[in-house]
Amino acid sequence: MMEYIGATGVPVTFDPVPIEDGIDFNFILSFAIDADESGTYQNGKFSPYWAETLTPDSVAAIKEEHPNVKVLASLCGWSLGDKVLAWYNPKDPQKWISNAFSSIKEITNTYHLDGIDIDYENFPKRGNNTFAFCIGELLTLLKNQSVITVATIAPYHLTTQPYIDLFSAYSSVIDYVNYQFYTDKVRTPKAYLEAFKLRAGQFNAEKLLPSYEIDGRGIQGDAFFDALEMLEDYGFDVDGVMIFSADGAAANGYYYEKKSQEFLLNSTSI
Repeated sequence: MMEYIGATGVPVTFDPVPIEDGIDFNFILSFAIDADESGTYQNGKFSPYWAETLTPDSVAAIKEEHPNVKVLASLCGWSLGDKVLAWYNPKDPQKWISNAFSSIKEITNTYHLDGIDIDYENFPKRGNNTFAFCIGELLTLLKNQSVITVATIAPYHLTTQPYIDLFSAYSSVIDYVNYQFYTDKVRTPKAYLEAFKLRAGQFNAEKLLPSYEIDGRGIQGDAFFDALEMLEDYGFDVDGVMIFSADGAAANGYYYEKKSQEFLLNSTSI
């Protein structure tokens, strides 16, 4: 399980989220951003901007209570306040990588993190040739230095190419692809299957996770679980589910977290 948490600014906490013992449950703190509070980029110096209720002590506590829990930090996201964020090509890629490594190592140590997620959602219209190199080398360094054990990426339909370039060159250090299927705006199980087949061809099907946006875009309600069954019937191994996000899940009693974990525990693929 992958679940984003803390992106909307509401005072969300880990405690109410249901966690099954047999599930490898990953919370993804949203977001750590390479910018100051005004939105000025900092050349790889990331700072945490997730909900203030998600403290280092709360991370340590949920991991102690549930040894099957890991916690990641997602890098970037869509915006910081009114400032739309984007990948920018650093003038000195090696300096950006060095700064990013140091700042993420500090955040990881402070918040007791296990990994990072890459969620850059905007790119320069003319060339983003440094993205795959900078992010790929950063992930490699973080793993080689044992700063993190888990690395994921989160492309969506308008950012597939930069992430395909990244994945093609650095798939060995990327554990899961949290593709945002809800941005494909498919609303039926059959259409979801077709979208999954497309993305499985672009990324590794074994690392690709189906995803769901609570009260959001794309397929909604129990049709999502019908889609998961259809994926399995087609021959895909449904090894996990990504949900966006815990911030709005309390309103429906964490229905999708509960049912997703039930599906995974009953799945023949795990």
